Amino acid sequence: MQIGITSPVLTANPGAHAAWEADAGIEELAQIARTADTLGLHHMTCSEHVAVPVEVAEQRGATYWDPLATFGYLAAQTTQLRLMTQVLVIGYHHPLAIAKRYGTLDRISNGRLILGIGVGSLEEEFDLLDATFEGRGAIADDALAALRASLGRSQPEYDGTHYRFSGFVVEPHAVQERVPLVIGGRTARSLRRAVELGDGWVPFGLSLEQLSGMLSARELPEDFQVYFSPGRMLDPIGDPEDTATRLRRVREAGATVVTTSVEATGAAHYCDQLEALAAIATQID
Repeated sequence: MQIGITSPVLTANPGAHAAWEADAGIEELAQIARTADTLGLHHMTCSEHVAVPVEVAEQRGATYWDPLATFGYLAAQTTQLRLMTQVLVIGYHHPLAIAKRYGTLDRISNGRLILGIGVGSLEEEFDLLDATFEGRGAIADDALAALRASLGRSQPEYDGTHYRFSGFVVEPHAVQERVPLVIGGRTARSLRRAVELGDGWVPFGLSLEQLSGMLSARELPEDFQVYFSPGRMLDPIGDPEDTATRLRRVREAGATVVTTSVEATGAAHYCDQLEALAAIATQID
């Protein structure tokens, strides 16, 4: 069973983070990343928001570390742990800007980038960044195709409905022959987008029954990855049986990679919990 972790510290969504994270910084995060790396865990995540309206922050939280800067630091602290944006809002960026910036990250991490991509839903942030909100789904589809044509290429070319470019050099570029593009969302349309334009799906806000039903209703490509969470923090040390049960249920619902978070009182305790989590995962058939 492949296990990733929803990174602590980097976001502060109400009800979804622990008290110790408020005073933690990059040193604590690096300690956790090194432990996850040593244990052979699959990935760590980082979300993206540039600026959240005050009234929205009351529901979504206000803390969102920048994924590029954060992962650049963590890449130097680890050797095999994958670095996954969950998610990058594609409408905020030109595809070549993503190809250059995150291609550089893929280069310095020796090919450990996973690009989690979302269409975005915060209209105020789109307006702030002078990005197009109406019709963003069609724009995102074209941007994803443009991104696929650009990642890992020195001289990318693309001619689509919203993006067209040729005759430019992008160096450095990603070292992976095919950087995984994992599409976020909770609708059948997002799953369709993931199947047709990506390499995986990272749904949210669904029950295990909804996840299973949506996956069974669609033929999935070979090696298609589905990232899903047990839904609440696990306590591998305090309740290993419950932890194992929740991991099994997520996998049985169709997830190929389980993204978890664990209960902890500090970074050291978090690392201890990861060690227990990894041991439990190896025992699951």
